[in-house]
Amino acid sequence: MEEDILYHFSLSTKTHNLPEMFGDTKFVCVGGSANRMRAFAQFMHHEVKLTGTPEDIRDICEGTDRYCMYKVGPVLSISHGMGVPSISIMLHELIKLLHHAQCRDVVLFRLGTSGGVGLAPGTVVITDKAVDYSFRPRFEQVVLGKVITRSTELDEGVAKELLQCSNELQNFPTVIGNTMCTHDFYEGQGRLDGALCSFSHEEKLEYLRKAYKAGVRNIEMESTVFASMCRVCGLKGVYL
Repeated sequence: MEEDILYHFSLSTKTHNLPEMFGDTKFVCVGGSANRMRAFAQFMHHEVKLTGTPEDIRDICEGTDRYCMYKVGPVLSISHGMGVPSISIMLHELIKLLHHAQCRDVVLFRLGTSGGVGLAPGTVVITDKAVDYSFRPRFEQVVLGKVITRSTELDEGVAKELLQCSNELQNFPTVIGNTMCTHDFYEGQGRLDGALCSFSHEEKLEYLRKAYKAGVRNIEMESTVFASMCRVCGLKGVYL
């Protein structure tokens, strides 16, 4: 390609010097909310002790309203929206960005909230495997009308490192477990308060008990595609 346009980032290989802008990136942290990822970037600005004020960091994706992106030293902070389709678009363009910028040894972190299963509120879950609605560690992608199945196992080494860090901090109860990815926030996660509900409270609890028995410790809406794309592209990924 003479030019690769990263449309939803408002970046291009012709209009931007991507190696100069992003070549030293070592950690990419992504999360659903634009406001949270800006706040995280400001936090990292303080942690890595950069000059200037955290409030002055610039949104690299300011030319579009799809995602936000902030670079703080070797850390890239990006929002991904809600659900598999939104984070999938972001990941395609992020992975191409890292390739064009000639980045090496990058670790991807997904940071965000989720619904816990059998855990105390506030517990941090480090994902072992991302599983689907039937607790299988796989992601199904439809390509040209055919279903492609990809593995969703994440990097075990990074997960264990993070668990060790949590033991040293002692402020955050942390476990390693499976994360279940659903298609929506309401029916897919067994919520009774959506516009549609075709099941009882007891049926919901029975499903959650099955999930817990299968090793599921939290539920959200992006983990399977994140894990599968990291695995296929040879990137170290960790899901929190």
